[in-house]
Amino acid sequence: MYGMKTIPKTALNEWVQRLRRRFRVVGPKPKHGKFVFGEVETAAQMALDYPTTCVPPKKYLFPQQETLLNYHLDGSHIQAVIETEPTVIFGIHTCDVQATRLFDQIFSQGFTDQHYRARREDIYLISIECLSPCSEHAYCHDMGTSHLPEAADLHLTDLGDAYGVHVNTAKGESLIADAFVEEYSPAWQQIYETAIVDKQEVFRKRLNFAVEELNDLLREQYNSELWQEIGDKCLVCGMCTQVCPTCVCFNVVDEANLMQTEGQRTRHWDSCQATTFALVAGGHNFREARMSRQRHRFMRKGKYMHDAYGLLGCVGCGRCGETCLVNITPIEVLNALYQEQAVEQFVPESELELIHENVIAGSAGVAVDLHAGASQDNGRTHSH
Repeated sequence: MYGMKTIPKTALNEWVQRLRRRFRVVGPKPKHGKFVFGEVETAAQMALDYPTTCVPPKKYLFPQQETLLNYHLDGSHIQAVIETEPTVIFGIHTCDVQATRLFDQIFSQGFTDQHYRARREDIYLISIECLSPCSEHAYCHDMGTSHLPEAADLHLTDLGDAYGVHVNTAKGESLIADAFVEEYSPAWQQIYETAIVDKQEVFRKRLNFAVEELNDLLREQYNSELWQEIGDKCLVCGMCTQVCPTCVCFNVVDEANLMQTEGQRTRHWDSCQATTFALVAGGHNFREARMSRQRHRFMRKGKYMHDAYGLLGCVGCGRCGETCLVNITPIEVLNALYQEQAVEQFVPESELELIHENVIAGSAGVAVDLHAGASQDNGRTHSH
């Protein structure tokens, strides 16, 4: 811990100007009534009190499309393409910082992703405390991501005429070294503590259970009939995965020039909600039904990533619920699963066996249709 500082709001623009001498500075900017992360030249261009952005700032760490390497088709030349630029992400919310922590884990496991690591080393994070919930779909308080002052290189808290600054890393220390900072006095500490207490009063729990129960809940409700209901609603637009700060799925494409002498390998964001995402050699699609893809999305966020990396794959930002055209929202889905689990625990054994048989039959129907290629029926069986 490097300690606390304060920086007057009147010095914010000068600080941004000094940062721009060494870095590309990106921050939250208004656009068409929403907010996006984009490059800024002055502090006035940023809206640091923004609710949330349409697309998370992960696009600077993991671009929507990037070139991995160039090569000659005869094998005489292969050259990795690693493009990086020293960048300060200014005003990132703590939920998105937590998503970055997950990305750091994922891209460092096994064979380290050299493209991500090179870009990550050039990224400096300045987070800001959210003092009110950003949307009706956010549940960051439940997920433990609403207050993480120690997670980014620097963390700002609005204290009225100044920002309180948590300096957490050597990278953060370097960012603020030439800024007009002031010492952090007991008076500022009192203002800070009051702000955090006031914040806690407006951030309420949205889930009906403790997040520590989520992994077990999803495992136990794997065969829930609720997945079929969700699948019936889903439009397969993939927007939930495009706006998610923790979705990491990508596709890799090789393209050759017209003369078939040189090629380029690129990767771009992909979505587990796409119909062909789980299509494998031989034409088999092991998640052809929409219900199975929706279930996979929730399982991955609440269980699979936690099992693999020790971190949940959801940070509670609420972007997917905000974006979904048919109102499939994590809060409602997870609470419905919990309610269903609670009811099952009090159902007589004879009735529970009947319910179990129906669930198994439904699951078998999904498997039958998968092999029959009934993609448009969403995993349902029909008489022939």
